[in-house]
Amino acid sequence: MTAKVKVKDYMTREVDYLSYNLTVKEAIEILLKSKHQNFPVTRNSNLVGVITAKDLLRNYNTPDKPIKDITRRKLIVARPDLNLDDAARIMFRNGLKKLPVIDEKGRLVGIITNTDILRSHIERATPRKVDMVKNLLESEYGIRVTVKKYPVPIDKLHPTQDRIYADELEGREYELKKGLAEPLIVIKKRNYYVLVDGHHRAVAALNLDIDELAAHVLEMDRDVELGMEKSAREKNLITLRDIKIMDYTQHPLVEITTKLIKRRHLQ
Repeated sequence: MTAKVKVKDYMTREVDYLSYNLTVKEAIEILLKSKHQNFPVTRNSNLVGVITAKDLLRNYNTPDKPIKDITRRKLIVARPDLNLDDAARIMFRNGLKKLPVIDEKGRLVGIITNTDILRSHIERATPRKVDMVKNLLESEYGIRVTVKKYPVPIDKLHPTQDRIYADELEGREYELKKGLAEPLIVIKKRNYYVLVDGHHRAVAALNLDIDELAAHVLEMDRDVELGMEKSAREKNLITLRDIKIMDYTQHPLVEITTKLIKRRHLQ
């Protein structure tokens, strides 16, 4: 049985917070330099509440007021060992984008966000593909395959897909910037890695000057020539730069959607 994923597995441990003894003016100065819209408020590392940008702006005319006087004391929190799926349900039901995470003593130890939840679901979808590739390799080549997970260098990837789509590439670049990248699936060879799944992500990383990506790495107990490698060589497909990027209009999903829209207009 697969172990349930916990909040502690995906929470951000370095949390921006405000000390309860700050003034409104001091808090606003921190807010203006931050990308956040609200902050946990702590006293001696213990979480005592939360304050929002609106709370501070409403009190802009009383700059010397301590923020402890306007801190919202009622808030929903999570514990590190809470199942991540349960945390997601709590956030959804209460319309929350993030949950502070506290330990048994009430100390702020992290924060879990909608983005963290999404990232966890993306990453957990991959193992099924990995098992399928592993089983295929073992049955086709009579080898034993071990699966490991570690970062692989982008410049050591040999592609097996000769084209990708510009719209999906743009989406993968956005995901990488947000830290949402699903791990690649690669097969380890002597001096390089055969890229099985994740061509859009790999090219996106190349475009963003990212040196390496997390990957599920299939290691064979002996070297064999893979059919997918031979096909790639026949197409002169050696590096990621050999992959052709197709225009938006040529993506199959875009084409189907366009046809459906046109058909509705004609009816």
